[in-house]
Amino acid sequence: MGIVYGITGGIASGKSTVSKFISDELGFSVIDADIASRKAVEPGMKANQKIAETFGKQILLHDGSIDREQLGALIFHDKEKRLILNSIVHPAVREYMLQQQEEAFSRGERVVFLDIPLLFESKLTHLVAKTMLIYTDENVQLLRLMERNNLTESEARARINSQMPLAEKKQFADEIVNNNGTITETKQQVINILKKWRVISQ
Repeated sequence: MGIVYGITGGIASGKSTVSKFISDELGFSVIDADIASRKAVEPGMKANQKIAETFGKQILLHDGSIDREQLGALIFHDKEKRLILNSIVHPAVREYMLQQQEEAFSRGERVVFLDIPLLFESKLTHLVAKTMLIYTDENVQLLRLMERNNLTESEARARINSQMPLAEKKQFADEIVNNNGTITETKQQVINILKKWRVISQ
């Protein structure tokens, strides 16, 4: 059995960039919760069937996939429905991620990373040995999000405020990558952490 590490961050903090570096350049398996949340509800999956049974067949598209826009509109102002949806989706996503993890270990990999945006909020730290937080100052996060998603300042601020502040997440993380600087500086910090964790040799 191998070791599992967690990568987390906030919107536009650079988490995806770090995950891509760990998988593409360092060659480790990174299991992405956002991808898992899409895969877990694909046609033919149990969660897809359960969502259709719970919210009605009208939320399915012609190919059997979930109409995310319609489902989103349905649960947006209804906390109870949102909780019901989460009770279907979250266990299915966890199951999918654990399955991916087991497949990686059965291939002989000894280290796997889980990329989970809501690692702390969803209280999933028990799934990993240690956590790495990709951190940026709020003003840097704001500017990057405005630029990346072509948003106004108030739109970007609303998205950032819908998440636990990165400054608050710091207290829960084992290691913090400061992503205010250049990509080269960020990569070096990641390498230093992985050396410290003995994931890569000195």
